[in-house]
Amino acid sequence: MNPSSSTARLAGALYLVVVLTGIFSLAYVPSQLYNLKDPVDNFTRLTGSPYLFRWGIISSVTCYIAFLLLPLPLYRLLHPVNETAARLMVLLAVISVPISLVNLQHKLEVLNLLDATVYPPGGSPMPALILAQLKSFNNGLLISQIFWGLWLLPFGWLVYRSGFLPKLLGIFLILGCFGYVIDFTGTLGIPGYNETAIGKYITKPATIGEIGICLWLLTVGVWKKREVHYNSMA
Repeated sequence: MNPSSSTARLAGALYLVVVLTGIFSLAYVPSQLYNLKDPVDNFTRLTGSPYLFRWGIISSVTCYIAFLLLPLPLYRLLHPVNETAARLMVLLAVISVPISLVNLQHKLEVLNLLDATVYPPGGSPMPALILAQLKSFNNGLLISQIFWGLWLLPFGWLVYRSGFLPKLLGIFLILGCFGYVIDFTGTLGIPGYNETAIGKYITKPATIGEIGICLWLLTVGVWKKREVHYNSMA
């Protein structure tokens, strides 16, 4: 296996870790434990499955570390296409990691609140405090989401221009960038945005593009015609 294919598969493996841990921590755990409209029900769910919540935090940390490492093999793979765009891709991806890790402090504070008592006494503010922390965490995710979107623009452009990765996946990644930015703007600036069709589906191109490029890198690597080109340059 030549260096290009091995680098592609390393990137695919790291991307797979990001995808799986991201789905678990950002989709599965919230779907099982959170009720952000009812603080008492939310509190009951969390106290009923505290270790699922803890594993959600561990999964988030794993996701962010893998995402920190991911741009390195991607840069090695894609910088021959355009050095400036590859550097921008790395910068925008890496910026999101400290923001995301600091934002996890809200979930750690939820753990402190849960450890303070198992069942709140009558009139306890505990459920409301926990709900406020989870909402603050979601607000912090919006800031991370800006960079989760922006890095897809140079990444998608590099994939599209590479000649050894599918152009269609590059298009989905570029659309994913705009989808994330639109979603951030709509969530903050338009009442009821999340209940609209746009709010529900605008980030789907990013999902298709990222899962698609992850699986492509992991299973296919790079097209042979590009591999031959690299070998001839060696």
